[in-house]
Amino acid sequence: MLDHQPKITDGFAKLCEIVAKLRAPDGCPWDREQTNQSLLPALIEEVYETAEAARSQDDAHFREELGDLLLLVVMHAQIAHETDRFDIEDVIEEVCDKLIRRHPHVFGTSEARDAGAVLKQWEAIKREEKNANSHYLSSLPKALPALVRAQKAQSKAARVNFDWTALGDVIAKVEEELVETKEAIRSRQEERIEDEIGDLLFAVVNLARKSKIDAETALQSATDKFVA
Repeated sequence: MLDHQPKITDGFAKLCEIVAKLRAPDGCPWDREQTNQSLLPALIEEVYETAEAARSQDDAHFREELGDLLLLVVMHAQIAHETDRFDIEDVIEEVCDKLIRRHPHVFGTSEARDAGAVLKQWEAIKREEKNANSHYLSSLPKALPALVRAQKAQSKAARVNFDWTALGDVIAKVEEELVETKEAIRSRQEERIEDEIGDLLFAVVNLARKSKIDAETALQSATDKFVA
């Protein structure tokens, strides 16, 4: 039987020590100059590079990119620590508490038996934690890429049964939006064209989601095919 628990060594502590040394007065001038704000572009870039490495199914590349991403997480926490805001231990403790709290079917007495039930339970717990009176989609990050944000919004809505019942209904919606887009193009009204193309894209993302296809991955594959 496979042991699914990874071997934990002192490697993470070593990484934290190295980052602290880089940020020290006698460390690296470039690293010392960085702030949480200045590192944001690198963080976003590394997330995309990690996703690309995962899609390539090249374990050596994937491992390297995960390391780069982990480095930035530790760097952000180290910068916060230097101004007494929080440190990496706080980050780890908070995410551990969250995982236990949001998985009562594993660590508690809940009986969510499939992935759909787990997701609905997760959303209910998260909503209770944040603010039960806030809009259901208010926590949807605005910084997400538009395609990802659309799919996430639809998925969250589906968890509270705000969704199309049949795939055919979604296809009909795509066809409806395409007709409206053609009409907008004939009108030559730029604002209307933009609005209808947005609705069409949103409907196509919904079609991908209902077909159990990740829209971002599908578009990446199509773009790769075009480039090749």
